[in-house]
This record gives sequence, structure tokens and C-alpha cells, in this order.
Amino acid sequence: MIDNPFWTVTLPEMLDVVFVAILLYTAIVWAQQTRAAFVVRGILILGSIYIIAKYLDLQMTAWIFQGFFAIFLIMIVVIFQEELRQLFERIAVWSLARKRTPTLGSSTSDVLVRTVADLAKEHVGALIVIRGNDPLERHITGGIPLDGKVSAPLLKSIFDPHSPGHDGAVLVDQDNISRFAAHLPLSKDLRQLANVGTRHSAALGLAELTDALCIVVSEERGTISVATEGKLREVQNIQELGAVLESFLQSKFPSSTENHFALPLFRENWIAKAIAIALAIGFWYIFVPGSKTVDVSYTVPVSVENLPPDLQVEDIEPPVVNATFRGPRRAFYLFNSSKIKVAIDVSMAELGRRTFTISEKNIQYPKELTLQDVSPSTLRLSVRKVPNANDTNRG
Repeated sequence: MIDNPFWTVTLPEMLDVVFVAILLYTAIVWAQQTRAAFVVRGILILGSIYIIAKYLDLQMTAWIFQGFFAIFLIMIVVIFQEELRQLFERIAVWSLARKRTPTLGSSTSDVLVRTVADLAKEHVGALIVIRGNDPLERHITGGIPLDGKVSAPLLKSIFDPHSPGHDGAVLVDQDNISRFAAHLPLSKDLRQLANVGTRHSAALGLAELTDALCIVVSEERGTISVATEGKLREVQNIQELGAVLESFLQSKFPSSTENHFALPLFRENWIAKAIAIALAIGFWYIFVPGSKTVDVSYTVPVSVENLPPDLQVEDIEPPVVNATFRGPRRAFYLFNSSKIKVAIDVSMAELGRRTFTISEKNIQYPKELTLQDVSPSTLRLSVRKVPNANDTNRG
């Protein structure tokens, strides 16, 4: 039997699991917000097929999947290069041990909401980016620097249809407009972009790559939409827009009276957290205690092969043997003991009782394991001649 490694978990191992769970949770949330979710599902399906193939001893299928997982890391880098870049940027942001000043003050937020409402009534298109914690520079091209305080006249003059920069985006940071006429990356999420224009595509594109809040005013319909965390939705009135803006600022720049450690990571999205914790524990179980070498014993029944047709086995003593194998602990997790077979070739058996030696060549077992011991190493076989019908009638 394999001892239970959970009884010997140390504090560093627990911290190891917690840290990996946080990384996995971050990856799961980002995958949910991007097209990477479909790729992750495909990888999980292939991994499940590989595990089933190993358990059922489908050797060719397992061999093909082993070749696939051999280049798995390279595939991850190629497929998720943008997501990995975002991960490194997020780690850099977390590493800054300072509290950022909120992007907008309460009075500036009110001015912004009222101005957006006026633009919507007048059917003037607009795209406003409220910066969060993530850096935006890598995703934004063009634009004209402007260090001007957010005000209704300034915003309306920028988005005036006769202004050269009205088609671009305005970047807001710490109550100021830092840049206008900027170009944002376009999203390719056709499902969310049905029946909307280029401004909405740009807003969603930046929201997929960063934690910014993008406010869009539709020139054709006079509606207001917001894009954040990879989601685009329309707001019904300025009260809802104000609530969205307040919630965004509160989540990205919590007040000093709040517990700094009570991050949204620990307050929401419980399903993703549970999956991340389960995966972290599973990875730890496979790669930490699973890499340790253990000895495991199995009781295996003895069978005979190549018995002459005129002979019959009367007795095998002993009928079972105890085989001890050595290997990494993870090799035994999904191990099917029925794969172990002890077969004795009795093609040359004579009448009466005969002793056979059990060696490694008589035992069939998975190649990743090493046979350590067989007890007993010999067995006695008793056979007798099968009476035929002629002998019975003659008697």
C-alpha cells in the first residue's frame, strides 16, 4: 500500500500550493475573458483522453499523446504569448508596493458622467478610456499628448465632429486627459460586436487586454456602452453609468479604510477559485510526493501457459505470489493491478509434482516500474493425465 502524503504536508508545501492556486486562478480568469478559454478546454479534453488511454493501456494512443505533450510548453508560449505578456505585466504591477491615486475624483466623475450624457443626447460619438492598474502604452498607438483637466467644454471640443481628433480615444488618468485622438486595438469578438461600430470594437479590444474601463457613445443611436474585463454592455441611463464608474474606481483603487489584503481575488468568482485550488492540490500531489520513489507490493495470482492438452493442473502451491515493485509514486496513482500477471510455462511439465522458479521473465508489469522482489520465488505444480473416452470405456 502507498502511504498517504497528505498526513505529512509541511508549511512550505502549503504555501507552495497557495501560491500556485493564485497563479492558476489568475490564468483561469484571464482565459474566461479572452478567446483562450476555447484553447484551454481543448487542452483539458486532450489531457483527459491521455489519462484514460494510460489507464486502459492503449499504448499507441498514449504514445501519440506523449509526443504531443513533449512540445506542450512550446505550444503554450506560441498560443498564449499575448496572455503571458499580460501575466508578466500584472506581476510587475503587483510588485509595486505603493498605493496609486484614483484615476478620477468624485467631482470629476460627475463631470464625466454628465458630459457623456450630453454627448449621447446630441448623438456625438465618443470613446473615453479610464485607466486602471494595468499599463496601457503597449496597446495604444498614435494620439496627441494633452495634460488638461477633465471638463465638459474640453471633452465636447475634442469629440466635436469638426475636430480632427474626434474619431480617436481620450485617455483619462488622475482627473486629467493625458492623450486624445489615440488608436486602440480592435476586438475580434464578433458575438459581442454584432450591430455596433468601430468605437465599440476598439473599446472592447482594450478591455480584453487591460483592466481599463472604456466608455463609448454611439453616434448613430445615441446610446452609451461600457467595456471592461472583456465584456461590452449598454447602460440604460446616467445613473447606471455613474454606478458602473463608481464600482470600477472602488475595485481598482480601494479606500484606505478598507483592508488592503481583502482583494477581489478573495471575495468573488468562487467557482474559479475552487477549480484553481483543486488543480493546485492535484499538481502538488502529482509532482511533489508523486516524484518520490516508493516500493509497493501486490498479491498476484499464478496462471499456467502452454499446458499440454492431455494434462490437467491439480494444484498450484502457492496459488498466489507477493510481487514488490519500485517506481515514482505517481506511477501508482492510476495503476491497475490487474495488469500484473505471473505466468508459468508448463509445456515441458511431466506427470506428478514439479518445482518451478519464478523470475522476472515470468511477470508481466508496466515498464515504468522496477521489480524488486518476488515471494516466494518458487512454486510447486501438480499435474495429472486427463483420461480419454477410450480409457474410460476400456475400464
